[in-house]
Amino acid sequence: MAVDYIVIVVYLAGMLAMGWWGMRRAKSKSEFLVAGRRLGPAMYSGTMAAIVLGGASTIGGVGLGYQYGFSGAWMVVTIGLGLLALSVFFSARIARLKVYTVSEMLDLRYGGRAGVISGVVMWAYTLMLAVTSTIAYATIFDVLFDVNRTLAIILGGSIVVAYSTLGGMWSITLTDMVQFVVKTIGVLLLLLPIAVVKAGGFSEMKAQLPTEYFDPLGIGGETIFTYVLIYTFGMLIGQDIWQRVFTAGSDRTAKWGGTIAGTYCLVYAVAGAVIGTAAKVLYPNLASPDDAFATIVKDELPMGVRGLVLAAALAAVMSTSSGALIACATVANNDIWSRLRGVISKTDGEHDEVKGNRAFILAMGVLVVVIAIALNDVVEALTVAYNLLVGGLLVPILGGLLWKRGTAHGALAAVAVGGLTVVGLMAGYGVLANEPIYYGLLASLAVYVAVSLSTRPTDEAILAAWRERLAGRSPESPSEPPVPAPQ
Repeated sequence: MAVDYIVIVVYLAGMLAMGWWGMRRAKSKSEFLVAGRRLGPAMYSGTMAAIVLGGASTIGGVGLGYQYGFSGAWMVVTIGLGLLALSVFFSARIARLKVYTVSEMLDLRYGGRAGVISGVVMWAYTLMLAVTSTIAYATIFDVLFDVNRTLAIILGGSIVVAYSTLGGMWSITLTDMVQFVVKTIGVLLLLLPIAVVKAGGFSEMKAQLPTEYFDPLGIGGETIFTYVLIYTFGMLIGQDIWQRVFTAGSDRTAKWGGTIAGTYCLVYAVAGAVIGTAAKVLYPNLASPDDAFATIVKDELPMGVRGLVLAAALAAVMSTSSGALIACATVANNDIWSRLRGVISKTDGEHDEVKGNRAFILAMGVLVVVIAIALNDVVEALTVAYNLLVGGLLVPILGGLLWKRGTAHGALAAVAVGGLTVVGLMAGYGVLANEPIYYGLLASLAVYVAVSLSTRPTDEAILAAWRERLAGRSPESPSEPPVPAPQ
């Protein structure tokens, strides 16, 4: 394992070096949080693909392939479809808004009254996303160094917190590009063909496994539909994804760069399912499907290649973890703390916004590591986060982008009713049940439409300012939302 260790150590050292280099670039709030809004197509595509394809897509995607065969690709496929929909239909408009958070977008669209609650919901989502990504270090470092769970989380989490705190989005962008290349080589170009060959090729896989393993819908229609609701729609509204859209240097970059990244996700989805299916042939009696990735890497790959593929898994986890961490810190600072500070004490004079955001990343990073050590059931935690995100925020966000008649009262009611419905039904049906997200979305949509139609339309001055921002004709993110014209 000595060569594998060297590969991993060099990789981790490179991540820290990227963080140090990024610190020298991040001299303003825009540089620190959204990489100066000037990424080109190649870098934008790579970083976007890196953040959406994390530990769940890599280790979990292979595990689903082990359990269900080719249809196990559907979870990652729906992530790719969500990214494609975001890129083709919404990304250009989102990039032109020149904001930093989803809640700022809601404030602009609805007149400054819808962002507080949405900020809390988004913060909870990004926090749990960062926590679940951080927990995945335990699996990888256990395979690498045979260390206990707590030490693995501290080791992996500390590296991500370090480079994210140092350089913000610039560091994360640079490390994500490296991680994208490592994942492409490690998973697609090495592990995929080696796994298929070791399993005897597709003909042997078909001979050894039941026919349902090769049914593209074998995982079940209801499961696929639930994946679409949670992951496809989740891609449309998550702060971690939007913050990457904000880094695009142009509308064209946001649209076409994201389309390339979404297509890459579809390829990655199929690769993970095929690797998992091959692992089922090689190891038919694993204790858990999620052990398939680590087992096939540890037992079937040659020295050196094994280290690179494990680095690829580590890259997948780190990209999602760092993206969720900076999103969590941005929401905590911009949408929650800044509002409280504005209410409690209005400070005068200049303050170091980069220093403040850096402090929030460090604080959120420590919180993430502590929760990751204490938490056991990551699947339930992530399900709660996604259900709250989609059930509470999907309707007011898409409604604001697509329906002129939507109002602030309708948006607030949709967030509250959708969120409470999801929580109540999860308590009744169980956290992992499908019903909470189904009925939560329906309740949110019904309330949004009914309340919006029964309340006064959004002031025309607010809508005019909103249209200017969507067209890219307004300066970057004002400190205050538009003020309605006197009646």
